[in-house]
Amino acid sequence: MRRDFCDGVGIARLLNATLVLPKFEVAAYWNESSGFADVFDVDYFIQEMNGYVKVVKDLPADIASKEPFRVDCSKRKGQFDYVESVLPALLEHRYISMTPAMSQRRDRYPLHGKAALCQACYTALRLTNSLEKKGLELLQAIPKPFLSLHLRFEPDMVAYSQCEYFGLSSTSLKAIEAARADRKPWAGEASRIWRNRGKCPLTPNETALILQALSVPTNTNIYLAAGDGLMELEGLTSVYTNAVTKSTLLSDEDFTSMHGNTKAALDYYVSINSDYYIATYFGNMDKMVAAIRAMKGLYKTLFLSRRAFAVFTSQGLRGERLMEALWKAHRDDFVMSRGSALSDCFCEFQL
Repeated sequence: MRRDFCDGVGIARLLNATLVLPKFEVAAYWNESSGFADVFDVDYFIQEMNGYVKVVKDLPADIASKEPFRVDCSKRKGQFDYVESVLPALLEHRYISMTPAMSQRRDRYPLHGKAALCQACYTALRLTNSLEKKGLELLQAIPKPFLSLHLRFEPDMVAYSQCEYFGLSSTSLKAIEAARADRKPWAGEASRIWRNRGKCPLTPNETALILQALSVPTNTNIYLAAGDGLMELEGLTSVYTNAVTKSTLLSDEDFTSMHGNTKAALDYYVSINSDYYIATYFGNMDKMVAAIRAMKGLYKTLFLSRRAFAVFTSQGLRGERLMEALWKAHRDDFVMSRGSALSDCFCEFQL
């Protein structure tokens, strides 16, 4: 949501358009209906974007009753020119709703578009006072120094990946099957090729093994930045026993009253302020956290290589040989910044 909204700001500047605060379309995933103002400080955002993009909380009365003209750019490939392709629709209908192109090249924006996007991402978007206060309480409750670990082994994530896993508990297998719908897992040779491309989320047990290969001490304080449905967690916590979650640090009343959005926002807040950050996936949150940490000069950030783990294990590496190979692969990735190159690193020169 944060990524799409930052993109929306940049596009609004390119089109010289007024931006209406968005409604989060996440009810199907989070089973909730929280809005922008439940997570972000609206007045601060509008104030900080003054001079970049005009932002309004609600539509003007003369078009408030109209449905927006929908423009779907999400499937566009290659360079996509919003001025040529979207501006005519905006001028004709006055009010459009759009999904940004996933493949857009933000680094090719003109300077005024880059400046607006960077201002939104790294200055104007901040959590509400109540959420930031709760995030600070959570941060202070975690033993220091600590590592924030973003695990992605929830049923929906595994189902979406179409990966096949063996040796999971019956409870986990049932949860994955319930989330699969029409996404059937790859089988046979196709499954091996898919896994060796790094497409499969790491299990907590695999994550613990890689952390040990990287010589991360087993008494490390770890904050688990993860959703409520994390599976097979004992595979990690049986090795790294000083692992904590939101649910163990917040009161029952605080935790149960929070939406999925606000829980994710707390994970984000803790992760950008942690001593170390390790991600088991290269997803949207991981990219945003890495970007913010880089802007703040916090470079102790690492992405675990799903591809390296899959390739080495498929080659039959076990024990010390596997541990040594994993260490070398992650050392080379870290030195060469592979996996952590940021598409909007130009922001450092815009602010």
